[in-house]
Amino acid sequence: MSNTKQQAKWIRRLRWLHRKTAIFLFIFFLIISITGLLLGIKKQTGLLAPTQKGISIDLSTWLTVDSLQKKAIGYLHDSVSKGLSIDIDRIDIRPDKGTVKFIFKDHFNGLQLDGATGQLLLVEKRRSDFIEKLHDGSILDKIFGTGRDQIKVSYTVIMALSLLMLVLSGLWLWYGPKRLRKSRIHQTPL
Repeated sequence: MSNTKQQAKWIRRLRWLHRKTAIFLFIFFLIISITGLLLGIKKQTGLLAPTQKGISIDLSTWLTVDSLQKKAIGYLHDSVSKGLSIDIDRIDIRPDKGTVKFIFKDHFNGLQLDGATGQLLLVEKRRSDFIEKLHDGSILDKIFGTGRDQIKVSYTVIMALSLLMLVLSGLWLWYGPKRLRKSRIHQTPL
């Protein structure tokens, strides 16, 4: 088989693989692109609530993290719902704003407290956290109750390798025919 025919055969195989992969993973790429866009502009669109300001940025006047946590749990049950889990995912301390944010593991509610007084400044729905979990696939770990992000990691690896394969094969599908035409021109007898 001639070199030109061999190249044409590889281009046809690559085109088939490129098309099948893109068709099969279309919905996932659509979700990743839309959620990625939303995460990129979350502050500008209101998906992330603005950080409130407390009365003091002097950490020496602040309550202890333990007492702030107890207040946050009380506010969660009083202001949101008594039935919600109190397991905390993270505590975001913003000394420059005088604020402490409490983000919970099992639901998408967040609380912002004044670091000095412990007063509730804001109850927020953490929409951006939901979108982030949708974006990286960890929502499936949450739904199925897996413990160590097995689905998230698998999803991330599969999608990243698929995207890399689509980029490289797309580049070759653009460049390969140009190269093939050029080699045919040079092989044509005069």
